[in-house]
Amino acid sequence: QLQASGGGLVQAGGSLRLSCTASGFTFDDYAIGWFRQAPGKEREGVSCISGSDGSTYYADSVKGRFTISSDNAKNTVYLQMNSLKPEDTAVYYCAAVWSGSSWCGLGGPDFDSWGQGTLVTVSS
Repeated sequence: QLQASGGGLVQAGGSLRLSCTASGFTFDDYAIGWFRQAPGKEREGVSCISGSDGSTYYADSVKGRFTISSDNAKNTVYLQMNSLKPEDTAVYYCAAVWSGSSWCGLGGPDFDSWGQGTLVTVSS
């Protein structure tokens, strides 16, 4: 029910925009998060947006470089990634959880619906 797309290969310093489109539910009462997992590393919360009020949260590692946004009419959440670094290389996943509030967070276990990942590779 969540479809992530937009990954690819980019040089360091470049940009990519990931998309996460939902089917079967609308974002209004959901928190939508982006997570990533690099080879040999644990999954990391990257960013989150609240569907109810648009509140956003970012991991320190991406603050100032990544921007999360949503288009509720398209039921799509975007992750604009700028100034990419090789350490941003990972499989990126979007996830959703019903919150009924402005809650949003970066803890993976808090989310119960996951899309397939999209691979982002940043070359040095």
